Amino acid sequence: MTEAATSKGAPSTRNPGIDLLRGLSILLVVLHHVGLRIPLKQGVLATFLPRWFLNALIYNGYEAVFVFFVISGFLITSNTLARWGTLGAIDARSFYTRRAARILPCLVALVAVLSALHLAGARDYVISHPNQSLPRTIFSALGLHLNWYEGRTGWLPGNWDVLWSLSIEEIFYLGFPLVCLGLRRKRFLVPALILLALSLPVSRAALAGNGIWQEKAYLPGMAGIAMGVLGALAADYLRPQGRGMVRLVGAAGAMGLAAVLCFEGKIWPYLGNGTLLLLTLSTAGLVLAFHWRVSSGPANPLPGTGWLRSFGRLSYEIYLTHMFVVWPVVRAFKATGASLRWGILWYLPAAALSWLLGWLVARYLSTPSEHALRRRLMTAEPTLPPLGPAVEQVQS
Repeated sequence: MTEAATSKGAPSTRNPGIDLLRGLSILLVVLHHVGLRIPLKQGVLATFLPRWFLNALIYNGYEAVFVFFVISGFLITSNTLARWGTLGAIDARSFYTRRAARILPCLVALVAVLSALHLAGARDYVISHPNQSLPRTIFSALGLHLNWYEGRTGWLPGNWDVLWSLSIEEIFYLGFPLVCLGLRRKRFLVPALILLALSLPVSRAALAGNGIWQEKAYLPGMAGIAMGVLGALAADYLRPQGRGMVRLVGAAGAMGLAAVLCFEGKIWPYLGNGTLLLLTLSTAGLVLAFHWRVSSGPANPLPGTGWLRSFGRLSYEIYLTHMFVVWPVVRAFKATGASLRWGILWYLPAAALSWLLGWLVARYLSTPSEHALRRRLMTAEPTLPPLGPAVEQVQS
């Protein structure tokens, strides 16, 4: 979710397919958090749209985060290969500087705002669980273990809760250069990644005793990221001739992803936690096809999807800030006494305002801060080629 901002010093090729997938994923997160509070099953859409479609709209927020995990692993690995040639040649200092410049400005600002709202006693922002406190929550958010903290103490308010996935990605970012430099050769790295990627169903099943921790533990999230890393390594190794293989892999990925997002309830009795493995594998296949398509020449974006690709380009900012929109929209819905039958009418302003807030944060905080930090902290380094294999354009 955080692998998203374009560096001025490193030219890159925009990938409209990946932007689109990211946009769909962040939109599903926003709709999920609105849908939990303004359900669609009692609304006007339920009279002419099937239940599976409504469920797909509002109950795929968690699955969307795993899509982000895969994309993050893919883009981080692709950019590493493009910049340094091999994973074993990665410059750890440069890598950490880039990640810190991307992540920290928004994260620190969010923690500061949420802390002020808690101290002011603002509704929906007060940490009220008896096992939780503001200092401990701040430490968990900045110390890369808010997911573990929630697993031990219970749910945090919504604006804090979104940071669980960032904790997983941050640990991945910390460990990625160390693993690359330690293993170096693909014959050691690839088997380890395969084992990690395939561990997703097993790790989730083993954590069944704690629902929060089962959802937010490090190992399942890392398995999703590992699938993305494997996809990037496959993209670097395989060079399909012609469009046949690209279309086949893309179609298989799209069908698998659509099956999970639309019919997870029917698939789960047969695959159980393996459903999430199907999700990550399908996402990796789809992203791989998008990568191949751009590598073979300019890719024309799907007409009419510019707005959704814009969501994708702002996915990190929207993810961190969208609950600042969701809560007021839900409160306004309840205050006006609006009928659930027309609850769908509140979804559009929630999505539009989430995009607007994300754009403002990117325009005036994250992008200028990232560029300033990179100029201050980084020395000269290799740049991506004009037709690099990935977009450093996110993200996580």
